[in-house]
Amino acid sequence: MKLSTLNQIHGKVIDVKKGVTTDHVRIDLGHGIVITSAVTHEALELLNVATGDEVTVVINEANVIIGK
Repeated sequence: MKLSTLNQIHGKVIDVKKGVTTDHVRIDLGHGIVITSAVTHEALELLNVATGDEVTVVINEANVIIGK
């Protein structure tokens, strides 16, 4: 996956919690660092993200985006 932003961190999905309007994906970045990304139901389904998956976290000024 090629993106224009250079702020990319690889991590592992440790938990996915379904919410009312969005899902929350917890990602272990290593060294005890865990972040959470709020993702729409549709986007999570399209990416087929599940616990244990390796993902790329993309961070810009306003958003934390995950890619698989």
